[in-house]
Amino acid sequence: MILIIDMCYKRESLSKNEFVDPVVDIVSCKKSYIVKHFLELKEEDIFRAEKIILCGTALKDNEFMNHIEKFYWIRDTEKYILGICAGMEVISLVFGGKLRKETEIGMREINVRIDDPLFEGRKNFSAYELHNYSVDKLDQFLILAESENSIQAIRHREKKIYGLMFHPEVRNKKIISTFVDL
Repeated sequence: MILIIDMCYKRESLSKNEFVDPVVDIVSCKKSYIVKHFLELKEEDIFRAEKIILCGTALKDNEFMNHIEKFYWIRDTEKYILGICAGMEVISLVFGGKLRKETEIGMREINVRIDDPLFEGRKNFSAYELHNYSVDKLDQFLILAESENSIQAIRHREKKIYGLMFHPEVRNKKIISTFVDL
């Protein structure tokens, strides 16, 4: 079972249609899943999950940053995790990384620095961006891909934790599908 975490400012917000439901559509073709809002997440939800996906949010929706302590479980889990946009920001913050202001909206060229199964041998590709921050100071992570202005994909050096700043649910659905299959 895949746990899909809604990172939007409130449960069942309109943003859920844009940032959570497309992920559900991709995952539901492959595995069973449950969706939980980050403020309603329980330890047993994490325990029962095979893999976990932290979804993105709207540009001005940063409510999750006011509750970063709700995500400290990420440090201790051995589960596969994929953080998308806001999810990558949370992963970075939980592991001591920093955020810097960097707004990117629209299609951007992504350059793969380190080959990883998520990218299926691609060296570069176009991806949809919608974020106000970029991540920095990621000592515990490998930088898998970058755009001209920011880090776009990371993988923890020891754990099965990935982060993507771009939104694969928009133009790169196969990345989410590949993550589910890992």
